[in-house]
Amino acid sequence: MTRHPAPAEGRIRKVTITARELNRATLARQLLLRREPLGAAEAVRRLLALQAQQPASPYLALWNRLDGFDPAALDDAFADRTLLKATLLRITLHAVHSDDYRTVREAMQPTLYSSRLGHRFAAAGLTPADAAELEPGLLEFAGRPRSNGDLAGWLAERVGAERKDGAWWGLRSYAPLVHVPTGGPWSFGYSPAYVAAPEGRFTGEPEAALRTLVLRYLAAFGPASVADIAQFATVQRLRVRDALQALGETVEELAGPERQSLYDVRGGLRPSADTPAPPRLLPMWDSVLLAYDDRDRVIPPEYRRLVIRTNGDVLPALLVDGYVAGVWRPVEGGIEATAFHRLPAPAWDALSDEARALTAFLADREPTVYRRYGHWWSKLPHAQVRVLTGEGRPDRARPR
Repeated sequence: MTRHPAPAEGRIRKVTITARELNRATLARQLLLRREPLGAAEAVRRLLALQAQQPASPYLALWNRLDGFDPAALDDAFADRTLLKATLLRITLHAVHSDDYRTVREAMQPTLYSSRLGHRFAAAGLTPADAAELEPGLLEFAGRPRSNGDLAGWLAERVGAERKDGAWWGLRSYAPLVHVPTGGPWSFGYSPAYVAAPEGRFTGEPEAALRTLVLRYLAAFGPASVADIAQFATVQRLRVRDALQALGETVEELAGPERQSLYDVRGGLRPSADTPAPPRLLPMWDSVLLAYDDRDRVIPPEYRRLVIRTNGDVLPALLVDGYVAGVWRPVEGGIEATAFHRLPAPAWDALSDEARALTAFLADREPTVYRRYGHWWSKLPHAQVRVLTGEGRPDRARPR
């Protein structure tokens, strides 16, 4: 992989990056060019954030990226709070390293405090001033793990039973709360429990935190545009521009495939366009599919609506030669792979190898993972469908 050195002092050079080079840079930063020998916590630190609204997805994300991934290591990292799951980026659930939590939370604080309370909080007759008054006591009460019911009950005693649901709906993301493992195959179930974040209430400087977050994002997802960074972090583009300006020569500007301005950390990995990209079976809501305003670097435009559904569900995706080529789901006897275009035999062979390994991985946890989302498959167009079977069984085509 090529590392691009910083230009000599006093000399300005604007590098041009092609669409395929941008794709390979993204895959390299996201550990999708080869499985790396990293522990779970260190991998999440490298990746910055994993989408986590579906409990299995952080596990499958790391399975795709790590050599010899042990899911028990991720269980342990969540249990001892080395990794934290919380509502953060794009106002949705993410897993981040505890070292990054404060940075991400503080960078987003203006967004969370200005917009997250939402209509249900207001409909309950509550105001931002009420939220500010309630937050310290709520965090004190959540000094040990509390269920949804516990926290809603605490609020009912202060705002009344008729207003508790609206109050809790707003405060669960407004206040710095993190999720507590509740058991099940993937540490977290669908009835969450919460505890106050280890940092407590934040009174730091959000603009300084945003500058740090911008650098962390570029290292993990770059090169990227102002719009990409703003979309990822859920912050105003003006704040991103100010952060980039303040970072000065810490970042460099590139000319993207459409001559758009992209930014990157100096020395960031940018492999050549012909670097091989092995097939992968990405989980639902994989971060590489959602971390950008312009997602063409990984998802061909004609497939975006097939993979990212109208309600926001993001289907588990086939990655072939670095780009989304279809979707997958577990079925009886293996993994059903639906390709949106005809794939060559070597690609199917490599996907079969991945499917056999994934089937074995899921067998110990949840063989029918993502089953509740199966209704989307009836809405897919005619496509090439194969069931990639377990060891010793031939793959077979399945008509749709």
